[in-house]
Amino acid sequence: MTAKIYSVNANETASLRGIPVPDSFYKDHPQWDNASVKIEVLSDNTLLVRLVSEDEDNEEEEDPKMLRLFLDALMADVIKDPSILVPYTEEMKAEEDALLEGVTLDP
Repeated sequence: MTAKIYSVNANETASLRGIPVPDSFYKDHPQWDNASVKIEVLSDNTLLVRLVSEDEDNEEEEDPKMLRLFLDALMADVIKDPSILVPYTEEMKAEEDALLEGVTLDP
């Protein structure tokens, strides 16, 4: 499926507060007409906008797309400044093992 991009002209929405969504989006996706919006700031110029429909359960499920977007944002930061990378050392592993000693996880 090819992603469709919905554009908004800032001049047309200058009097509106918030992030406008064009009518064409709701025409193409009527299930989101009364959706709630969750916005996560990934970087200074990148937002992750998640629409939550009225029918959707309140439980937040792990979304592989959201994980991919998070990892992409991290990769973009690393590409901009590779010096932020820190090698994972045996000392780090030993510290983590000590912190997790005796902790059990549910399957």
